[in-house]
Amino acid sequence: MDRRVLLAGVGGLAAWTALRPSTPASAGDRTPVVLWHAMSGANGEEVERLARDFNASQSEITLEAVFKGSYPETLTAAIAAYRAGKAPHIVQIFEVGTGTMLQAGPAIKQAWKLAEETGLALDPKAYIPGVRGYYSLPDGKLASMPFNSSTAVMWYNRDAFEKAGLDPDKPPATYDDFAKAARTLASKAPTPIASTSAWMTWIQFEEYAAIQNLAYATQNDGYDGLGAELLINTKPFVDQLQRFMDLAKDGAFKYAGRDGAPDAVFYSGQAAIGFGSSSGRADIVKNAKFRYAEAFLPTEPALNPSPNNSIIGGASLWAMTAPKRSEAEYKAVAAFYAFIAKPDQVALYAQNTGYVPVTLAGYEATKQAGYFDRNPGTDVPARQLSRGELTPNSRGLRLGRLPEIRAILYEEIEKALQGQQTAQAAMDSAAARGNRVLRDFQKSARG
Repeated sequence: MDRRVLLAGVGGLAAWTALRPSTPASAGDRTPVVLWHAMSGANGEEVERLARDFNASQSEITLEAVFKGSYPETLTAAIAAYRAGKAPHIVQIFEVGTGTMLQAGPAIKQAWKLAEETGLALDPKAYIPGVRGYYSLPDGKLASMPFNSSTAVMWYNRDAFEKAGLDPDKPPATYDDFAKAARTLASKAPTPIASTSAWMTWIQFEEYAAIQNLAYATQNDGYDGLGAELLINTKPFVDQLQRFMDLAKDGAFKYAGRDGAPDAVFYSGQAAIGFGSSSGRADIVKNAKFRYAEAFLPTEPALNPSPNNSIIGGASLWAMTAPKRSEAEYKAVAAFYAFIAKPDQVALYAQNTGYVPVTLAGYEATKQAGYFDRNPGTDVPARQLSRGELTPNSRGLRLGRLPEIRAILYEEIEKALQGQQTAQAAMDSAAARGNRVLRDFQKSARG
């Protein structure tokens, strides 16, 4: 990091100062702002902390953070609220909802537009490449405000590794290594489960595609337009599903549910390996009674000897519109955006949650504070996100109704793991059904 990097991150502080009204308001004159979010547990507590700190930092705005359920539930609630004319000022939308939000038209005020209207200093180059690329438009402008960005990692139980005769300082680096370790753990580890995976559609297929530089869909994974079609029934993806089917048959892998449901299987000590989000660190720190560590996701050297970056998970913030919403309210939203972009806030949020520092200056502040040195492994997510070359296959996915496509893939994976169909049949069906969803989205987007 050099001086230019550090200067790039101070825009949040400058913007916050510029956006504050020159005359302090009384408590009764505070502009109310409502943020709907999907953070529960330790991460939800951190959102509440952020809201308190913002409110205490000034006397013109009161921000209320409201938990609205899971990511899909929050997206659904936001859509319903907009239709009723009662949209929140800000809503947290998970990364796979980006394609849907970009087609929301007048329901949203994109970040670059909000900045243009309010004077918010919003520099896309202040954000780390993986984050900037995911939430940017083709011209480089930010559509939404980066907030909580994570990536997928491989968590593992160091105690279980030692007892199974595996070196806890050398976690599996490739998928072949992982398969061998999982089978060893199945026979020798003290845990009842050798391995499991949270967010299986994201981690074992979407992340897998990015790191191996595989196209997940045509049209550069949807970035080039609405006519994308899924490519998940090609050989690499079929082989990946077959791998987990074989491990499950051998008792070396346990499917424990969709999305984040398997997280608790790992931090409760039931599984020796648990693929999950880097943002799971807060709950692992809080609950685990064993020595744990996080490692890079396994790679597939035969497909890509020089692994690419992983892609982000997490979510960004979208400003929403509503009838009679005032200029003061939009300016208040911009003030909150500026506050969370301050390097110290980026660093604090990342350190308290396990999410990646989303700005270059936030990363540098975390590093300079000695956090990475005091907590070995916490730099893994950022290192993995910045590894190799950012390609059209490793930017992420820009597919409409991707949450629905994920649900379809889950259904087909579950049938395959239950022995009801082959890996090829599962991925063929997922691709066909998913493509129908994409075509329906295309029709609706074009009116």
